[in-house]
Amino acid sequence: MSKLIDLSHTVTDGIRTYPGLPAPSIETFLSHEDSLSTYTNGTQFHIGKIRMVMNTGTYVDSPFHRYPEATDISGLPLERLANLKAVVIPVSGTSIGADALEQVDFEGCAVLVHTGWSRHWGTPQYFEGHPFLTAEAADCLVSNGAVHVGIDSLNIDDSAGGTRPVHSTLLAAGIPITEHLTRLSGVPSTGARYFAVPAKISGAGSFTVRAFALIP
Repeated sequence: MSKLIDLSHTVTDGIRTYPGLPAPSIETFLSHEDSLSTYTNGTQFHIGKIRMVMNTGTYVDSPFHRYPEATDISGLPLERLANLKAVVIPVSGTSIGADALEQVDFEGCAVLVHTGWSRHWGTPQYFEGHPFLTAEAADCLVSNGAVHVGIDSLNIDDSAGGTRPVHSTLLAAGIPITEHLTRLSGVPSTGARYFAVPAKISGAGSFTVRAFALIP
């Protein structure tokens, strides 16, 4: 029997995803009680309202996130977002280099980098000293055929400086990036299928997803 594992953080009112970005505001536009006057025979509905930046919770970056003329979220092919062969790579330390990837066959796969950092989600520690990939690791991912890359950390790049070589290299190659994954410890190193499909929004560089793994 197959098993589904939710790899996404829950978006809640006021949760912080990234330093300097506003937290989401989740409100009720039409309550169940107020809707009673609109419908008949006790029929009622709830309509919610959310205000948030597109980089909230677990989200996918498209090439447009980095490059103004590149493909946005609405243009990403489903072949790079859904039903992908997944390779989970456990790593340790802060700066993750190409040596952590070179012995792994991930051609045509979604590469999910398991750092364990998601355990700090919702705490101040999540924003301090997070694990990240190096520029050499990004080159390795591109040259060896990764089609999607995810990480369970604050940023796939070192956020201490102003350069973003991993985003630059992967997105230039048309490889979507999922950041802020969680529960990767429950996904086997190979054999699972990966899904991270955002809403089809024109002009969006990034957007929140319900990422999950299907384990046969």
